[in-house]
This record gives sequence, structure tokens and C-alpha cells, in this order.
Amino acid sequence: MKHQGIILVVVIVATSILFTGCNPHEIPIMETATGQPSFEPSPNLTLHTAADSTAALIPKLTPVPTPVSAVPERGEIFVCVSDYIPSIVVELKYATTGNITSEVIYNFTDAYLRYGTVKKLEAVQNELIKLGYCLKIWDAFRPVSAQFDLWKIMPSSAYVANPNTGYSSHSRGNTVDVTLVTIDGAEIAMPTGFDDFSTKADRDYSDVSKAVAENAMLLEVVMEHNGFNSYYGEWWHFSDNNSYSVDTEFSPK
Repeated sequence: MKHQGIILVVVIVATSILFTGCNPHEIPIMETATGQPSFEPSPNLTLHTAADSTAALIPKLTPVPTPVSAVPERGEIFVCVSDYIPSIVVELKYATTGNITSEVIYNFTDAYLRYGTVKKLEAVQNELIKLGYCLKIWDAFRPVSAQFDLWKIMPSSAYVANPNTGYSSHSRGNTVDVTLVTIDGAEIAMPTGFDDFSTKADRDYSDVSKAVAENAMLLEVVMEHNGFNSYYGEWWHFSDNNSYSVDTEFSPK
């Protein structure tokens, strides 16, 4: 009977370990407001390269409830981004001379995107605010007419998508050029400024400082985590992984 008692204790302990787990390095998983998994990294985590596991870079966050309002049910409808993400900073570079052409390309200052894309961007903003950051939009929907104006001024496929052979993804309404700022709008050090086509503008962060690389990678990781694809040649450029047709008629107010 004594031996049987010992065996019973061993079985109970082994079963407890099997079902509860005891790996101190296991990463806990939770769900974000978008229903996607989020991960809690080690407090000593250091970003090294863009090839590092992105999952481990997402901090544990408390889901932020989305305000209930009258919103379009169809994801393809164009909406003003600020109407759904009031905390986002918008500084459309092509509404100013602060772009590669040094000319104003379009005359509206509000960013417009597809509703489905805006909801994903909202999830990004919610995560970044928890970390003390905020998104700034440099470019969002770009009318086809603006793309022709860009090409007329800068007819080089190295810098501008040729609208005669294929439209810019910005004309689909699911693509944004974004950077990071602080909650109060102060600029964060990033690899380059907007419309910089030097080698530092790509996603090989080995040619920038560690701090700058970490900032760019944080933006990249949170954007990809919430359903955006990154473009290797421009650290600021992201497209919703849900695609839409080019819209040749929509014109922002």
C-alpha cells in the first residue's frame, strides 16, 4: 500500500505538469481587439534584424474597444481616416512642396482610405498608443489624376509608378505611407525622411543606428501584425493585404 501511494503521487504530479506546462520561456498569447494573437516578449528583448521573429516583438496589450458609430458595412467604401482615428496625425506630403517633385500634387489635406483598411490602421494606432507612439500619415489615397501629374513632373519609374502602364497602389485606397511620432506629435528618428530614395530608405537596417533600426522595425512589425504588407524599397510604405481595384472616379473633398 505504501508503494501504491508513492506511485499515485508521482502520477498526479506528472499529470499536473503535462497539462499546465512549466516552461519558463514560453511566450504567453492573448487576443488583440482585432482578434489576432498578440505576444508578450521578454522585458530584455533587443531588436536585431528585420528577419527576427516579429511575433516576439509585439507587447502584451489590453484590447481597446472600437467606438460604436454609424459606419459603412462594406470595406471598399472610401472614408476620411481622421473620422475613425481622431488621434492620428495627417501631413499629406503631396499637398505640400515637401516631396520629390517640390510641387503641390493635389489640393486636399485629409487622408482617405478604404473603410476596411482604416479599421486595420485603427488597430495599429491602438497598439502604438500603448507604447507611447502615434501614426503620422504622409500619403494615403492618391487620385489617378495626381499620379499622371507626378509622372509628368518626374517621368522616371525609379521614383514614380508609370500610370500609362500600371497605376500606383495608392490609387486603390489600401496603401499608406506612414511614420512614427510621439503622442504629442514630436518626430521619431527614422531611417530617412519621406521620398528619400537612397539606400537607407529600404528595409535593410544595417546601415542605420540601432535606435533608428528599432523604431523602423517597431513600425513594420505592428503594421504587419495588423494585416499590412511592407514594401522592401521604402520603410514608410505599407499596403493592406486585402486588395481593391484602382478607383478612377473617387475624388477627396
